[in-house]
This record gives sequence, structure tokens and C-alpha cells, in this order.
Amino acid sequence: MKCSYRAALAATAVTTMMMLGSTAQAGPITRACLASDSRAASPALCGCIQQVADMVLSNRDQRQAARFFKKPDMAQEVKMSSSRSDEQFWEKYSYFGAVAQEQCAAS
Repeated sequence: MKCSYRAALAATAVTTMMMLGSTAQAGPITRACLASDSRAASPALCGCIQQVADMVLSNRDQRQAARFFKKPDMAQEVKMSSSRSDEQFWEKYSYFGAVAQEQCAAS
């Protein structure tokens, strides 16, 4: 059931990304990505990652994930946390990362 849910969500994300193109407004992930020190950060890549975030993460989750661009150690803290809410967030965040990597590799 979990795999089929993920496959359906990924298919929906791809379809929506195609329909939206690059017209999506700059969300928290885009802003954090563009402000990061990464040489790979570009408007196209950051916009693609934001579009995946819009499909997979809630607004609250996006704001939390955006903090990881500035404070990468925070991600490790959340990952290692034993709190149920952190575990739930990390599961969604990991899935988001996998889908973003797959969908945005060419950006």
C-alpha cells in the first residue's frame, strides 16, 4: 500500500510540475535554495525542488525543510530524534528528497 501511495503521489507531482512549468511563486524552499552557498543552485533547479515540495510537503514542513539549507546540522538532529513528530517529518522529508532528486536532476 505504501509503495502504491508513493507511486501515485510521484505521478501526480510530475503531472502538476508539467502543467505549472516555471510559473510557480517562490516558496520557502526556492528562497532557501537560492540563498544557499551551493554552486549548483539555480532558479531552474530551486524552482523544480519547490514544485516537488508543493506536492509532497505541507507549508509547515516546507518551512522546516528550508531551515536545513542554512543549518544542515539541524537535519541530522531531526533525523536522529526519537520524537514521533520528527520521525513523521523525516519520513516525508526523505520521500521529498528522493522525488526531487529524481525529477530535478536535469535542471
